[in-house]
Amino acid sequence: MRIDVFTIFPEFLAGPLEVSLLGKARAEGRLDVRLHDPRDSTQDRHRSVDDSPFGGGAGMLMRPDVLFDAVEKAEPMRPLLLLTASGSRFDQGMARELAGGDGFSLICGRFEGVDQRVADHLCDGEISVGDYVLAGGESAALIVIEAVARLVPGVMGNHESAKEESFSASSDGVNGDVHRGSVLEYPQYTRPAEFRGWSVPEVLISGDHSRVERWRQAQSIRITLDRRPDLLEIADLTPEERALLAEFGL
Repeated sequence: MRIDVFTIFPEFLAGPLEVSLLGKARAEGRLDVRLHDPRDSTQDRHRSVDDSPFGGGAGMLMRPDVLFDAVEKAEPMRPLLLLTASGSRFDQGMARELAGGDGFSLICGRFEGVDQRVADHLCDGEISVGDYVLAGGESAALIVIEAVARLVPGVMGNHESAKEESFSASSDGVNGDVHRGSVLEYPQYTRPAEFRGWSVPEVLISGDHSRVERWRQAQSIRITLDRRPDLLEIADLTPEERALLAEFGL
C-alpha cells in the first residue's frame, strides 16, 4: 500500500514511521509512505506557504497555489484527504475502507487551516480524528496511517487480533448475531494469575473455551453499554443479550 503525506514538517512523521509496526511494514515493502514538503513548491526565498485571509481575521492560511503545485508534482494516490477539525469523523469503518484499496494520500493543515479551494477542488474529502483542535495535521496523519496499516494483510503478525479489537464488528455466538453494531474490546489478563490480591477471573483459567468466549462477549456488551452506548445500533438489549449478561452476573 502506498500513502502520500503532504506536510511542512516531514521530520515530525519521519521518526515514528521508522519504528514498531509501521517501520517493520515499510522495511518488508508492505507499506510505502512518501513524505512531500509543500515548501519545495514555493517560489520565494523565504519558502512561504501561508498568507493572511481575505476579509481579515486571526492567523494565516496555507496557500492554494503551493498545495496544488505540490500535489500535482507528486501525482499521489487517491483518495486525497484533507485533515481538518471540521471534516468527517475518522473511525474504524473508514480505516477498513481505506485498507481495502491500493493507497491514499493526506494533506496536513497548519496555521489556521488551508484555503477552501484546496478542499473544494483538490481533495476528495475532509476527515477529522476527533472533536478537538490540534496545532497541525501531522499527529492526525500518524493516527490514520497506523489505524489503516494494521488492517493491511500481512502487517500484523496475528490477523485474528484485528477482528477482536474495539470498534470491530462482532457476533456473540448465541444466535449468531447478537451485536448489530461495533463493540468495545473485552478486558484481558496475563500472568501472574494473582497479583497483589487481585485475581484473574476464574472463567479465563477454567479451560472451558466456549465459556471463555461467552464471558468475553458479555464483557464487550457491558463495557460498550457503560462507556459508549452510541456504538450499539439499538437502545434495548435483546433477550439473548440479557441472558448472556445474566449468566455472568453482569
